[in-house]
Amino acid sequence: MSNQTQPLVLGVSGASGLIYTVRMLKFLLQADYAIELVASKSTYMVWQSEQNVRMPVEAVQQEQFWREQAGVEVGGKLRCHPWGDVGANIASGSFRTLGMIVIPCSMATVAKLAAGLSSDLLERAADVQIKEGRKLVVVPRETPFSLIHLRNLTTLAEVGVRIVPAIPAWYHNPKTIEDLVDFVVARALDQLEIDCIPIQRWQGNH
Repeated sequence: MSNQTQPLVLGVSGASGLIYTVRMLKFLLQADYAIELVASKSTYMVWQSEQNVRMPVEAVQQEQFWREQAGVEVGGKLRCHPWGDVGANIASGSFRTLGMIVIPCSMATVAKLAAGLSSDLLERAADVQIKEGRKLVVVPRETPFSLIHLRNLTTLAEVGVRIVPAIPAWYHNPKTIEDLVDFVVARALDQLEIDCIPIQRWQGNH
């Protein structure tokens, strides 16, 4: 039985930092959430470039691929969608979800969402969250931000999109790369009121 009756949509764009996706997926599946995952076309190239790993195109093989990357063989529910399948369930506003997180989110994806463009399933699914007034979280992984980037992010923020930059904190005394990544992932999930990552939260000065 899933932790929630409605799934969470997880979008993966072609930005650097796929470790953020992997860690988020790990904790969500371990917590028994249902995930509808769509990776953009550019994501395939990023996997090849950053990890020298080839991500499968076929949906069933891709589900196994993501589970292997996350180290969660069983638990939760995971369904992957081809990037070009604009007729998928997550492309419709009638399909109920907990919301959507795009992690990492490229500036190209930010620009298209800000302009209302939907050239693939990831963008269409995100556009659906916006038009339906549902929760959409984007985790931009870029530095520095240009004025164009900032204006596009502002446009998204003005319509209610939550912007969670991939900027970790240090007050939890991180010891590993995963500690830094998990802080960002936890803060992104906080926007959807999902608390499934064992991080040290700020308790104030005592």
